[in-house]
Amino acid sequence: MFEFGRELKRLFQADGPREGLTGGDASLLELLDMDLLRSEARAADLGVAHATPRDRPRRQLEAAVVWREIARRTGDAGALCKAASCAELAANGLTGAVRGDAWARARCEQALCALLGAELFGDEGLDAAADVALAESLATAEASAALVGASRAMIGARSALRGSDPTRITEAAAAFDGPIAELDAQARRRPASRLRAISARADRLELLAAFGARTADAVSLRMAVDGLDEALACLDPSYEPLTWARVATSRGAARAALAQLHADIVEIAESVNDLVAVLENITRSHSPLDWSRAQEALAGALQMLGEATDNDRAFDQAIGCHDRALMVVGDQPGLVQRGGVAYDRAVCLSRRAELRGDLKELAEAERALREELRASSPAVDPVGWAVRQLNFARLYEARAAIAGRDDGERNAAATALAAALEVFAEHGHRSLSDVALRGLARLGVASPKG
Repeated sequence: MFEFGRELKRLFQADGPREGLTGGDASLLELLDMDLLRSEARAADLGVAHATPRDRPRRQLEAAVVWREIARRTGDAGALCKAASCAELAANGLTGAVRGDAWARARCEQALCALLGAELFGDEGLDAAADVALAESLATAEASAALVGASRAMIGARSALRGSDPTRITEAAAAFDGPIAELDAQARRRPASRLRAISARADRLELLAAFGARTADAVSLRMAVDGLDEALACLDPSYEPLTWARVATSRGAARAALAQLHADIVEIAESVNDLVAVLENITRSHSPLDWSRAQEALAGALQMLGEATDNDRAFDQAIGCHDRALMVVGDQPGLVQRGGVAYDRAVCLSRRAELRGDLKELAEAERALREELRASSPAVDPVGWAVRQLNFARLYEARAAIAGRDDGERNAAATALAAALEVFAEHGHRSLSDVALRGLARLGVASPKG
């Protein structure tokens, strides 16, 4: 898959241009591993230093794109700050008669840096800042209208996911339609717009997949899987390795979640194979965070396989994937991804301990779950908080079953399930409400009225 990329790397190392390997073509950045990408960033900085005053904003904008890509792959806050600073300098340098499309592109780049910061670090204020920059960009020039529309749709999607209202999810998904159509039209004239269109599609489909997985909505998951299949067919992994890896990882995770809803063990196993194939074609040295996300997606699919087959070996393999993901994000507590990996690993430990009847391992899992619960906020993410309550209830039940006695676990599980049920009912999540109700019935506790 990476034969082309390796050959390009050899050529770049041999006699690449001094002012950068890509010549300012951002679509070629995917082909560079982290060493070459950092070299490209240094070359971009040199280009800024040696540029004439007239040419400096363009060079600064090129540098911003490269530094943003480093931040996207590594979660390095310093690289993201450097990208945002370069974009700001470019915008400030574009004044007077030239303040038009070029200034709008610089403001768009500032917005993209803010959007990435919100994605990596969970800062909602950055989404708001990005929206302001996008609005200013659109008011100045129409050339970037499609990119602005896709970016603002992404902001809406994130907001909708925080609330998990089905109507808002539908509206957020529909907001991508116009920008995607415009980007498709642009792609016929400017090939660089093609990857932007695919990225916007992936954003929309990942919104549906996340909603479907969280709320056990098979329709949303099926739409996501089918759409990601179509997007994957449009990508050449030799030329677009990271975009391909992103879409393939999302597809594998969505396919596993859908198969779990239908209790289809064969489909879960196939999704595991899909995700293994992703990891066979992307390396940690090429993109650490993309590699970590693929490891985490594979861990989730393996855990589903373990649940479906009561096979604790699958949980062993899943924990191994979690540990490999933590090799990348474990020392970056500010990353949203780090919290998700740590939480998922704790859930996996809990289930494996339940299967093995290991109270010591169950206690370790409970400590990890409590750490992640303290880091979450029921006000910001009430549904996520309620899902954690479901996992606590399951852990309490497992501890009572393993110990063969009830030392208050039954009451603690019932309390957690009742709290979760209240949130699910308030947000209209029928499937998750049913899970909580079944748990209460299993404990012999009457469901709350309402």
